[in-house]
Amino acid sequence: MKIFFSESALSDLEEIREYYLEEGVPHIGEEFIASIIKHTETLLDNPEIGRMVPEFQEKKIRELIHSPFRIVYLREKKSCHIVRVWRNERLLKLEN
Repeated sequence: MKIFFSESALSDLEEIREYYLEEGVPHIGEEFIASIIKHTETLLDNPEIGRMVPEFQEKKIRELIHSPFRIVYLREKKSCHIVRVWRNERLLKLEN
């Protein structure tokens, strides 16, 4: 099993870093990013551990809850692709 981060997920992590930097607590942002990445490593042995994303109800689109964030990933046969890291309260939408 391999884990890949999409450009959008990497951008989300950078936005988390910038937000906490602007709030004057950059160490909090760094800690969140490190713990989010560590949490995704659980997918290596347990790719089905995340629940199906309620907005889509597709078996391949799953998420890990890492409060206050949702780590959304696409489950493939031999890989997981982290596609977004968003705040819990944000609803997901597919772009046309």
